[in-house]
Amino acid sequence: MYGTRIRELRKEKNMTQKELAQKIGVDFRTVSFWETERFEPNIGQIIKLCRLFGVESDYLIGLKNF
Repeated sequence: MYGTRIRELRKEKNMTQKELAQKIGVDFRTVSFWETERFEPNIGQIIKLCRLFGVESDYLIGLKNF
């Protein structure tokens, strides 16, 4: 679920994977791996993603909807 949410939120902000990666300090391939759920973001990365997108961590990881 988190991969779909990251992709949707990134696209809502009209960001490329590379732009998102730069904003949170990871390699663009890491964003790709998150979106395909090959890797999971760690807690620090989840916090950065939530702050950037203005969402709660429960939403990002799929525990609740808006």
